[in-house]
Amino acid sequence: MPPGESNPANLRGVQQESSIVTGLTALAWTLADPARAQRLLDLTGLTPEALRAGAGDASVLAALLDFLAGHEPDLIACAEAIGLAPTELVRARDVLQPDRGAA
Repeated sequence: MPPGESNPANLRGVQQESSIVTGLTALAWTLADPARAQRLLDLTGLTPEALRAGAGDASVLAALLDFLAGHEPDLIACAEAIGLAPTELVRARDVLQPDRGAA
């Protein structure tokens, strides 16, 4: 590969890692409020054990980010609290779950 040319595989890896960090940060924010944490469990079907075991798993983090995207007030509040734009949380979800919406 010529110098200065980017490798798409490397870019995907960086996006994946960045999205995992975003998801983990959003997870910490979500769990800081007991009512919001319970709503997450209720709406996603995750158990506390599954959440703990899968905290670093892309699909679990995508589910969390989807949960936030489904309730705009939480999406905006989380984004503000962690210093990101709401669209960055949605983009992270899409990177973590690229087949979302595919039939």
